Amino acid sequence: MTQRHKFRKSMSRATGPALAVIAVLAMIGYAIFGPTGLYAWGDYSQSVEKQRVVLADLTKQQNELRNRVNLLDRKRVDPDLADEYVREKLGVMHPDEVAIPMEPETAE
Repeated sequence: MTQRHKFRKSMSRATGPALAVIAVLAMIGYAIFGPTGLYAWGDYSQSVEKQRVVLADLTKQQNELRNRVNLLDRKRVDPDLADEYVREKLGVMHPDEVAIPMEPETAE
């Protein structure tokens, strides 16, 4: 056997295991550096914290709107809020104007 033939034979034997090692290394690299890998978990935790802050703000806004809707209920309308809302929607309230509610006069 010539030297060249031995080299080709050993290379053909090593090709399968070399490809297997490369495939395993690629999978390990993907598990560490991929979009769902170990390094991405840090980004996910930061993203979750940001989303929790946004959720808290939205929950606060939702509660404020729910309170406003309850105050504008047809059965028991808050007169001050109704006056403010109507004047704002009709455009008769200036931006620097302050609405001061007054007690109704009692008939004596």
